[in-house]
Formats: sequence, C-alpha cells, structure tokens
Amino acid sequence: MSKAIYIATTEPNSGKSIISLGLMHMLLGKAAKVGYFRPIIDDYPPGVKDNHINTIISYFGLALDYEEAFAFTRSEVIHKINQNKEDVVLDKIIEKYKSIEDRFDFVLVEGTDFSGEGAIIEWDINVLMAKNLGIPTIILASGVGKTLDELVNNIYLAYDSFKDKGVEVLMVVANKVQPENVSIVEKGLQKELPMNILIGTIPLNPVLGNPSIMEIVEVLKGKVLFGEKYLNNQAGHFGVGAMQLRNYLTHLKKDGLVITPGDRADIILGALQANLSANYPTISGIILTGNLIPEESIIKLIDGLSDVVPIISVKEGTFSITNKIGGIKPRIYAENTQKITVSIKDFEKYVPEDELAERLITFKAKGITPRMFQYNLIRRAKSDVKHIVLAEGLDERILRATKLLVDSNAVRVTLLGDHKQIEDKISQLDLDLDINDINIENPKRSPRFGDYTNTLYELRKHKNVNFAMARDLMEDVSYFATMMVYKGDADGMVSGAVHTTQHTIRPALQFIKTKPDVSVVSSVFFMCLPDRVTVFGDCAINPNPTADQLAEIAISSANTSLAFDIEPKIAMLSYSSGTSGKGEDVDRVRSATEILKEKYPDQKVEGPIQYDAAVDINVAKAKLPNSKVAGQASVFIFPDLNTGNNTYKAVQRETGAVAIGPILQGLNKPVNDLSRGCTVEDIFNTVIITAIQAQDL
Repeated sequence: MSKAIYIATTEPNSGKSIISLGLMHMLLGKAAKVGYFRPIIDDYPPGVKDNHINTIISYFGLALDYEEAFAFTRSEVIHKINQNKEDVVLDKIIEKYKSIEDRFDFVLVEGTDFSGEGAIIEWDINVLMAKNLGIPTIILASGVGKTLDELVNNIYLAYDSFKDKGVEVLMVVANKVQPENVSIVEKGLQKELPMNILIGTIPLNPVLGNPSIMEIVEVLKGKVLFGEKYLNNQAGHFGVGAMQLRNYLTHLKKDGLVITPGDRADIILGALQANLSANYPTISGIILTGNLIPEESIIKLIDGLSDVVPIISVKEGTFSITNKIGGIKPRIYAENTQKITVSIKDFEKYVPEDELAERLITFKAKGITPRMFQYNLIRRAKSDVKHIVLAEGLDERILRATKLLVDSNAVRVTLLGDHKQIEDKISQLDLDLDINDINIENPKRSPRFGDYTNTLYELRKHKNVNFAMARDLMEDVSYFATMMVYKGDADGMVSGAVHTTQHTIRPALQFIKTKPDVSVVSSVFFMCLPDRVTVFGDCAINPNPTADQLAEIAISSANTSLAFDIEPKIAMLSYSSGTSGKGEDVDRVRSATEILKEKYPDQKVEGPIQYDAAVDINVAKAKLPNSKVAGQASVFIFPDLNTGNNTYKAVQRETGAVAIGPILQGLNKPVNDLSRGCTVEDIFNTVIITAIQAQDL
C-alpha cells in the first residue's frame, strides 16, 4: 500500500507549484501528518534555501527540518553519475525518503525542475526515482507554445515512459492551457489515455503568471524607498512613463507597474494620485530608473501620505530595466499568500480532487486535526452553497472576510449597510472584491422594509410592541438581518464584530426562538489545538446554568460535535474528579451528569472531572482508571460562564489555538455571534460553520 505520490514534470517552467500546493492542501485535509520530500534540488549560494521546500514547509507548517526534505543538489548528482555511482544516489534518496515515510501518514514527493546542467538526463532520473521509491506518479506538462497534438503527445510519451518502467500513473495534468482550449485538451487526452487515468486541465492564470514587486526588486537589485508592506503586490502590466502626465494617465491599467526616470516628479505624483482615485485603476508599484531619486520636497510629500504603493529605485536606465522586468519568470514563495490561495483554488476547480483523494488515501485517519477540520468545513459548505447575511457590512474585518468567502465559492454573501459607503470602503482597502459578487442591502431603503416591519409588529405586539416601535427596531441591522433569516431571504446570519452578544442574539430569541426540544440557547467554541479539535461549551451565553441546563448544554454540544465529525466524549468539568469533592458547585455538576446519563444512556460522559484528568491519559489512569472518557475527552462542558470564557481565552492565547465561535446552538435557524476582538479568519470560519448549520435544517 503506497503512502506517497510523486510529481513529475516533462519540462521546465511547467507550473509544478500549483500541483504541489493543491495536493498538500488536499492531503492535509485527509491525513493528520503529511511529509514533503525533494530528492534533488538546484544548487544555491550559501544561506539560500530551495524555494519549493521553504514555501511548502513554511506555509503549511510541516514538522520537518529543511535539511531533511532533500537528498542531493544537482551538481552532487551529476558528479556521482560521472563517477558511475548511480547506486549511491538512489540508496541515499531511498534512505532519506524512508525516514520521512516512517514519521508521516503520507508523503508528497516532488521531482526535479529541468534547469541548468544535467537537464537532459533528468527525465530518466525522475522515472528511476519513482520506480525505486515504489510510489505512483502524477505527470505534469505545460501547454505554453504547443499545439494540441504536441501537448497530448508530450503527455502520452511521458505516461508511456513511466508505464514501461512499471511505475503506476494516477493522473496527468495539462497546465497553463489557454482558457478557451481547456475542454479541447481534456477531450484529446481522454482519447489517447486509458480510461482509468485521471485527467486535470488547468487554464493559464494571469495572477500566477505575474511577478510580485518583491521578485522584481530581487532581480533588479533595487532599493525600496516606500511601500515595503505591499511588496507582494502583483505587477499585472508594466509600462514606461515617458510622455506628459495627461497622456500617460490614459494608459494606466489595473495592477500596472509604472516605470519612469526618478526625476519625473509629475509622473510619480500623478500615478500615486491616480491609484487613490476612483476614476483610475489601481497600480502595483513604481520603478524609478537611472539611479535618480526625487527631490527632497517630493520625498517629503510622499512620506506624508497615509498609504503608498512600493516605490523602488534602480541604477540602470529605463530601456534596460524594462527588458529585465519582461524576462522575469515568476515563482510562488511562502509570503505570497495571494498566489498560494489562487493556486489551491485552481487545483480544486480543475483537478478531479475527490477521485484523486479516493485513490491516494486508502486509510482512515485517527482523530481530526485542525487543518483536516477546516478543510472539511470548506468542502461541506461548497456541497450545498447557502446565503449568509453579515449585519456589519462596513467593518474592515467583515469586508476582508467577505473577499475570502467570495473567493472560496462556499457561500453567497449579503452585507448590510449603505451601498456607497461599503463600495468606497472596498476601494480604499484595495480588496479586489467585485461588487457584483455580493449583495448589499440598506435596511432603511430596502423594498423588504415594510413587510419586515409588519411581520415584527405581528410577532411582538403581544409584548406591547406597537407599529412605530417595530419600524424603529427594523432599522437596526441585527433585527433586519435576523428577519431576513426568519423570512427565508437568507439562510443564516452573523454579527458581533461591532455589536455586543446581547445585541446580536436578542432578535433571534424574540422571534426565531429555540427548537421544540430545547429550552436553553447555548454556545460552543471549536478549539483548534495543534494536534486535535475539541469543543468547549458554554463559554458565551449562560452565566450560571442549573443542573438541568448543564445537561441540556452538554447534549446540544455533543450533537454539534457529531454534526462536525468529532466523536463526542463529554467531560463535565469541575474542581474535583469522581466522588472525591463536596460542595454546591461540584454537586450541581454531579447532578447534571446523572441527568445526562439517564436521558441519554448511549452518550460517553464523565463527571465531575477535572480538566487534567479529562485530557491527560496518565492522570486519568490515576484518578478515573475505568472511565471511557477520561484522558480522551473531546467535548468539555464548563460549570459556569466565568470558568468557560476565561479558560477558552487562556487556551487560545497560551497555545496559539484557533478558537472558532461562539457557535450558537438550540435556535430554529442559524444565527451566530462574533467576538468584538475577532480576526478576519474568525469571521470566515464562523460564516462557513453558519452555512453548514443551515444545510442541516
């Protein structure tokens, strides 16, 4: 049974990174520990690391040292082969691979790059390595500069070479194909290859083909004068600013790189102003040629601006610099998260990922890691896309999360707020968020406002809410968003980045109400610890729950846990374990545990139990040796809000765990609250979970 996959390319610049990144993302969603290995890397100066290895290890946080991830440099291999020591090369490659294989559930092996001396023998070496490692292969070829017949023949010959040597080929991928030719290429490959071979056809993506400003700085050996924090901007186009400003402005293109002599203050300032103007496209940066720096007064003016794109000074002249920029071959590196995200997204879209995963992953992982958990969240959300309304549409974090959500294709988003203000804020943040990809609704001007007001009045008039009061309440974004969910105009609602928990959930309690078998609304956090995901409840809603309420919170949390593929093993936490402790607080937990066991005898539950006994198997053996939960709990029920809220925050801050939540449970329809200190990632995760909750209704 294979625990690895080998990526082999047929030529240089085939775009191998997109396959490596997409595969690693997919594998980490299926296996707890994934390793990475490059048998042979290029030669680098002292202190310089292989970019492929550094990017994969850094971005995915693999438990692997750089030196462990490769066996030889290119020059070392050529030297050994010239000495007829091929066996020495293979022996060391197998040895290093096996040491990684022993430590990981799965290993991604990446072949050579076909560059520099020795490229002519690399194909045979790649076939030989895959053969001797005994692992199946994915073959990758580029469509750039090839006819359909040339591309298909190139891939078929590669497939045939591996097959003749007894290497199993799982999939072939045609990369960098012109978008209009994707289906033609796919059909051509299907015609020539056996039916059991998976086929991926990935179109040429301009984002991946554009160099970043950081790459341009490295090639040109430039000096960064301003905008260092935006060096990952992509240079979509580049053009020389040699004409008068009024004429040059008409030539600006989105993400364009402005190249101009350093003494052209008019072009420099005009380009910066155009970048801020809603009437002109944004630029990626400015290159100042000829070793010329603007005058001190101009530097002072630029220095006083709040946000400035990268401005780079270079020594050479405009003509030479323009040619060098045109010759840059872009790469993907760890800091350039935009390209990494785009690569993973393209892989998911154009590669038969589910079929590939089914053939690769032939074992069931024990437990669930944070990355597996989050990977599965996205997959589930995409399986049945839901419509989520975000009440605080003008908040910067909400807008940044919306960009990620739109890119994920996992939810449809409505933002509440003034359309013009939100559009201006998106432009100010330079989010590259197409306004047509989201819905923006201003409650006060919405065509639904009258109907919503009437509905609220009818629902709350028995609580002395008159029509005028209902109208005032409906102007509030929390009430409007919750009514969208109640009326079926949205599937779920998320708020709380700006508003309090009470403000967020009050409307839901008033008219969405609880499920028939639930008397108390509670909350959980998914705590994504380094090696597992656990559930903490209740850490946000109920200050001092009774024994009956604790039991209900526990079963709601267990059901939530199960809904997200975490086997519930419930720990009813207290300051003592078993029968040792006495006192009102521990007695309440003991009573709640008894209620839970009586009502739900099939649940695995232990209580009262201390946190250390719930998570540490050695402590568990000493305190509760016969427990089915102690030492392996996955659902932790805290005795009160004070304990729960402080504990989740302590664990989050001290361990670096990602805390997703609070996720509300018990309501008829999904409404979720955010912490006012939430991050963009928190918002993204909460919206995805809200969408999944909506799928189950």
